[in-house]
Amino acid sequence: MSTSAMPRRGVLTLVALLLVALNLRPALTSVSPVLGSIAEALALSPSWQGILTTLPVLFLGLAAPLAPRLVRRIGPERSVFAALVVLALALLARPYVVTTVGTAGLFLGTAVAGGCIGVIGVLLPGIVKRDFPRRVSIMTGLYTVALNLGASAAAGTTEPLRQALGGLWQNASQGASTGPWQGALAFWLLPAVIAALFWLPQLRGTKPVRVPVRRGARLRHDPLAWQVSLFMGLQSSLAYIVFGWLPTILQDRGLAAVTAGLALSVSILLQVITAILAPWIGSRMRDQRAVLIGVMTLTLIGLLGCLYAPIASIWLWIVVLGLGQGGTFSMALTLLALRAPDATTAASLSAMAQGIGYTLAAMGPLLVGVLHDWSGGWNVVGLLVSAIALGALVMALGAGRDRQVASTSGVDGVD
Repeated sequence: MSTSAMPRRGVLTLVALLLVALNLRPALTSVSPVLGSIAEALALSPSWQGILTTLPVLFLGLAAPLAPRLVRRIGPERSVFAALVVLALALLARPYVVTTVGTAGLFLGTAVAGGCIGVIGVLLPGIVKRDFPRRVSIMTGLYTVALNLGASAAAGTTEPLRQALGGLWQNASQGASTGPWQGALAFWLLPAVIAALFWLPQLRGTKPVRVPVRRGARLRHDPLAWQVSLFMGLQSSLAYIVFGWLPTILQDRGLAAVTAGLALSVSILLQVITAILAPWIGSRMRDQRAVLIGVMTLTLIGLLGCLYAPIASIWLWIVVLGLGQGGTFSMALTLLALRAPDATTAASLSAMAQGIGYTLAAMGPLLVGVLHDWSGGWNVVGLLVSAIALGALVMALGAGRDRQVASTSGVDGVD
């Protein structure tokens, strides 16, 4: 895509969108590399660790219905800005409130951060559909690339940052519940502040938009909308299992903490390849079923390799996993645009798919923690991820068809 063919405001919007997208995963992927340090400091069992990794995903879904209400009151641009500001505050507060309100403060801050990301995630596809109607696939690819870069950076650098801060911490007198993991987590408020500053020009001249009040009820009677939503949720469940637990799994299989975090980072970084290629290929096919089945199959193979293959071959499975998950997520986002006839419906479908999908996805990391606590190992997790992947494949057969959901534009009940 040539930026010379875009108006200046379009270029500024593109840059701002990509900076916002960079912030949609660090709040999640920064936790798993230091999860062992957090658990040791706060005496968290595997089940409680599962809840900690589940909370942000759950609130991704629970907060999604708030996005349309915010849009009706203040418009999409101001809604994104408000969510970025609250996200930055939550990322600053969550590591440190344990010293005043205890462990519950960490969980609360994590939930708020997840809710902010959920609101932004619902709004951006509609903004892309509105501002770049002829570039939906490439914009979705670029958006996903930025999202993956943010996730990869947090996964790969949080543990080294914690270790670097550890040297400074040794001379300080701190309580048992504090440590360098706090500074490593708080660091990720900086990209949110930068994104908010770059987003400020988008607020000029914006007005609240008119949106349909009963759009959600209409979509919930559409089987295709449910297939898209369930595919979004099931593939997201696998993604958040990886984000929340892969470093811990690999450490238990013999990798050092930094190497395990690097493995997650590399896997996420490799998602960039299929994040661009999968939507590009899928949008040029009569329907998207073949692409969806291909990338989901790669994801399952990579996950099973990470769980069961000899640890010496782990980098092969990291590559396969990354290529698979980059395609599944970008295709899930692409479906939100391809299956919607207009920008309003795309926003409504996004709210439904991410609201239902992420609430469903939250069960994945939680079940991994429960199963690990119950079994004392990771072997049974393979059965869980296989069942989730098979469910996603079934949904892909419906969501990938060349059809569109019923339009929600022009319905009665617009405020």
